Amino acid sequence: MNAEAPVIVTGAGSGIGRAIARRLLADARPVIITDINEHALGEFRGSLASEVLDRAEFCRLDVTNAADWEGVVERGRARFGEITGLVNNAGITRDASMLRMDAEAFDVVIATHVRASWLGCKAVIPSMRAGGRGSIVNISSSGRHGVFGQTNYSAAKAAIVGLTKSVALEQARYGIRSNAVAPGAIETPMTNQVPERVKATWKETILLGRLGQPEEIAAAAAFLLSEESSYINAHVLDVNGGELHL
Repeated sequence: MNAEAPVIVTGAGSGIGRAIARRLLADARPVIITDINEHALGEFRGSLASEVLDRAEFCRLDVTNAADWEGVVERGRARFGEITGLVNNAGITRDASMLRMDAEAFDVVIATHVRASWLGCKAVIPSMRAGGRGSIVNISSSGRHGVFGQTNYSAAKAAIVGLTKSVALEQARYGIRSNAVAPGAIETPMTNQVPERVKATWKETILLGRLGQPEEIAAAAAFLLSEESSYINAHVLDVNGGELHL
């Protein structure tokens, strides 16, 4: 792994995004840590040792806003040089069965996952081309197979797979790889609010019989960002404990 290769991580204020940022910092990589929640960014910054802060740049980012993306890329380049890695992790849920879901709930989830990931790729690829290399990791989900009450989320996570493969097709000639990580049920602040009886039903469909940890997703993302995965491209890496699907 090239310790000098900077990476942008979105939705890094908490959960999986924070775990990915922590892992990359531990691997001595410069990280541009972004989130729309400035309080979460401040709390994260306060939790880091001073020597780690030398490799961290904290930026507020609305992932659905193209101008915000341009600003983050420029800040990252100014501090660390050309961007060589991107993790499109930011996401939200707005759950309801289809007939109870309004168009706004559908649109905001699609925008935050799909449009945002497209904007992120579009923003960083010129810097990656300038540097002659790059690795993009988009966070999809086991939910891409279909989840009751998540027509918006499932559609978004399936779309991310198509985006990932299309980017790989277009950018491979420039030394840029594009892969996806698809987490299953992971213990995060979001899933912590799910009733235990619901989690119990999830575990019945997971061969390992447990929920995953954010650090397990972080390990997968770090691998795909590293030179150790240099011959992996246009791939979806499921990290789900052996989850069963329709």
